[in-house]
Amino acid sequence: MTPLMIGLFALLMLFAFPVGYALIISAGAAVLFVGDAPSVIAVLKLFQPTQSFPMLAIPFFILSGSLMMSGTLGRKLVDFAAYLVGRFHGGLGQVTVVGSTVFGGVSGSAVAEASALGSMLIPWQKREGYPGAFSAAVTASSSVIAGLIPPSIPLILYALVSNSSIASLFVAGILPGIMLAGGMMMVCYFSGRLRGFPLLKESFSVRGLLKALLFAAPALAMPLFIVILLRAGIATPTEVSVIAVAYALVVSLCIYRDLTVKRVIGALVGTALTTGIVMLVIVASNLVGHVLITEQIPNQIASYAQQAFSSPWMIILAMNILLLCIGMFLDLPAAILLLGPTLVAVGNSIGMDPIQLGIMMAVNLSIGLFTPPIGTTLFVAAAISREKIGRIVRELWPFYLVAITVLLLISYVPAFTIY
Repeated sequence: MTPLMIGLFALLMLFAFPVGYALIISAGAAVLFVGDAPSVIAVLKLFQPTQSFPMLAIPFFILSGSLMMSGTLGRKLVDFAAYLVGRFHGGLGQVTVVGSTVFGGVSGSAVAEASALGSMLIPWQKREGYPGAFSAAVTASSSVIAGLIPPSIPLILYALVSNSSIASLFVAGILPGIMLAGGMMMVCYFSGRLRGFPLLKESFSVRGLLKALLFAAPALAMPLFIVILLRAGIATPTEVSVIAVAYALVVSLCIYRDLTVKRVIGALVGTALTTGIVMLVIVASNLVGHVLITEQIPNQIASYAQQAFSSPWMIILAMNILLLCIGMFLDLPAAILLLGPTLVAVGNSIGMDPIQLGIMMAVNLSIGLFTPPIGTTLFVAAAISREKIGRIVRELWPFYLVAITVLLLISYVPAFTIY
């Protein structure tokens, strides 16, 4: 079944079929024309993920982020980041990185973050004299930090396919997210200093910083709020996601006072569309997983990896190379859902903690989001900045170096994710 499924999937992707439909068609054809199991089992497997209670966390976290981001919160967070780091060399680049890190705790989506932050910060950087390609590169690369900061949608998906703790994954993603942010801020600092980027003309004051912090505090508290509830066992991930929606409503109504009926309707429609896309990929990936497990592909790959490579270090390196290549051509949610079960089996065979593997996958596949030819955040930033992809990629090399360095550290040093 597997050769037919892989071949048909590759063919459909060449014709630019949506990933979810391509997965369902290829896996369905494999079950119907080659498989020995009754087709009704495949149908049951297709809809099995929709019965999962933890799956409800996904639309509620998306909705909470949509409610928080669609008002004045974005400007408040940018003002806070500008007061915090704007006066240093490469200040506006650093503002983008800090803003991305904080936005990650609200949106959980790299693409939404690139669009929201990019529309504010790329024009601002260009007005201040920053090269458009550099501004787009900072936005495209730093937005992927959202995949690590709670409430990260990719980490929720990985938890579902690997039977891992969502709370443990959320906590494990914080330090790598901060490491990525710190490395990217250093790139911005040295780029600004060596290339003579203009400094922000706004004067710094402690009073201004405290005022900006006060306005941004409700958003800054959200990821901390989520992690505390989960780690303390006060609520399940699904319950926390509902609480997050209520929190977003209270903050928007009582603190920022910018909630309108139009905003609520827009957030609901956007959440429905995003959830529909994610759920299509989830059910399709579950059918593909059924085909792979029926033929014992994960166990065969784990056994082959142990025979082909002399040490766990080499197996981890091979997994990283595979993920980097896959991430360049496949969307992050689909890649996690497709490769997660197989790589968990490989990781278990070498004694790798599933939490560490999940963070490694998230960082690895996130690099693909700002890497050609498919890089989603790269194309979002290019569209906003109106810069050519080639010019942006030339500015991205230092950011690739930072991301690869962090990836290697979390791949080979468990203490960065297991603490």
